[in-house]
Amino acid sequence: MSHRLIVLPDDTAKPILDAINGAKEALQIRMFLFTDETLLAAVIAAKQRGVKVRVMLNPARRSGESENEEARKALVDAGIEVRDSNPKFDLTHQKSMVVDHQVGFVESLNWEPRDLTETRDYAVITTHDLETKEMVACFDADWEHEEFKPHPESPLIWCPDNGRVRVAAFIDGAKHSLWVQNERYQDTVIIERLVRAATRGVKVHILTKPPHSLKAEKLIEGVGGLRILQDVGAKVHTMKHLKLHAKMMLADGKRAIVGSINLAPGSFDGRRELAIETDDAGTVQRLEETARADWELSHRIDLSDEGLLKDLAKRELDPSKLVLDGSAVEEKKHKEGSKAKDKARVKTDKAKG
Repeated sequence: MSHRLIVLPDDTAKPILDAINGAKEALQIRMFLFTDETLLAAVIAAKQRGVKVRVMLNPARRSGESENEEARKALVDAGIEVRDSNPKFDLTHQKSMVVDHQVGFVESLNWEPRDLTETRDYAVITTHDLETKEMVACFDADWEHEEFKPHPESPLIWCPDNGRVRVAAFIDGAKHSLWVQNERYQDTVIIERLVRAATRGVKVHILTKPPHSLKAEKLIEGVGGLRILQDVGAKVHTMKHLKLHAKMMLADGKRAIVGSINLAPGSFDGRRELAIETDDAGTVQRLEETARADWELSHRIDLSDEGLLKDLAKRELDPSKLVLDGSAVEEKKHKEGSKAKDKARVKTDKAKG
C-alpha cells in the first residue's frame, strides 16, 4: 500500500503546494473551508497552465455563515469550474484532492491559514490505484448529484455510507493500545466501542479539546462521553502547545485512520466525510511518534464537577443541564453571591466617602 503522511504544522503547506504545482492534467479539490491565499494562487496558476481544475466547496456552515465566497469568486474569475457540494448532505466536511487521477490527498485540515500553521492536523497521500480512482468516482458522483457506492475492499472510509461501521470495527480490532485524537466524542456507538476497548484491557489515550470549546447544545453529549471514558480508565487529555483539529486513530502501533470524521452523529449520518485506513509502516510509525510527543505536551482534563464548572466559566456556558453535583453548583452560586455582595459593599463605602 503506497501511503505517505503529512503532519501539520510541522511539514507546512509545502507538500500540498508541490503537488498542485506539479499537476499536469487534472485537479479535483473538495474543501470545507478554502481561504488560504497561497494555495488559492497555486490552484489558479494550475488552471492558467492548462490543468483541468474542478473545485467543490461547502456552501455554508450550519449557522448559515459562508466563508468560501472570496475563494469562490477568485476561482470563477480565473475560469475554474466551482460547484457547491451535493445538497443531499447537511454539510460537506471532506477535505481532499486528487492530482492527475494518480495521487490522492485525504486530509483532516482545511485549506485555511490556521490549519496550516496553528493546529495539529494530518493528511495521507495515496498513490494506490483503487483509492485514487474511488476518490475521483465519488467526486464525479457528488459533482453530478448522483449516487455513489464505496468499493467493499477499499481502505477509504466514507460518511454517511460506511463510516460508523468501519470506525467501530477498527476500535473493536484494537488489542493493546489505542491513541485517539479528535475534537468530538459524542457518538454513542463509538463511545460504547471505546468503553469496551478500555474494559478489555486496551490502553486508551484520548486527546480532545477542553469542554468549554463545545457548542452549548452539544455539552451534554460531549461532556458525558468524555466523563464515561475517563470513568472506565481511558486517559483523557487536552493539548497545551497546539490547537487540536486532527481526526486520527492509531491501534497497536500497526493500523491507523486519518481523515475528516469527527466522532459525532452528525459526521456519521448527515455529512460527506472521508478518511483512510492505513497499515503503511512509515506512516504508522510517524503517527505514533507524533501522538506520543503530543501526549507529553498535554495535560489531564479535570472532569470533576468543580473542574467542569471552572472550565465552562471561561465561556460563560450554562452547566445546569449537565446535572452536576448539587454542592458544587451551590458552592459556585455562593462564591458568585459573595463576590456580588463584596462589590456592592465597596460601592456603598465609596458613596459614603
